Amino acid sequence: MLEIYVDGDACPVKGEVEQVAGRHQLPVIIVSNGGLRPSRNPLVRHVTVPESPDAADDWIAEHAGEGDIVITADIPLASRALKAKARVLKPNGEPFTEAGIGTALGMRELSRHLRELTPGGQTHHAGFTKQDRSRFLNALENEIQATKRSFRSGSA
Repeated sequence: MLEIYVDGDACPVKGEVEQVAGRHQLPVIIVSNGGLRPSRNPLVRHVTVPESPDAADDWIAEHAGEGDIVITADIPLASRALKAKARVLKPNGEPFTEAGIGTALGMRELSRHLRELTPGGQTHHAGFTKQDRSRFLNALENEIQATKRSFRSGSA
């Protein structure tokens, strides 16, 4: 059964996930270290994990699998979810893919190294835009439709 897992602590599109999942009557599991307001939507379940750096990632990686969709900006989690055959989207709508995850992990490591060399360790991150939100809505809809098609054809 298709489930949508959300890496919830810093996810800017939780409302959009709930909106699209509601149209399709799909369960959503939002995993966080706490501090999120629970949804009244019966399709949405909140899972609170201990406050450790990778607890939410570990929980999602242990539960998401083939035919599921994971929403995260975390590259190592995306890699783990892809290995489990889940589909993975960034909050801006860009997909993580098997073909691109190695490059993404390498760029993450390069960025970490550059931050270490930068005084104060600060880097600039582009803001989240309306276009990102719109792209995410379209991408999530497309991933749901593609997953449903693969279920029907028996390849999920």
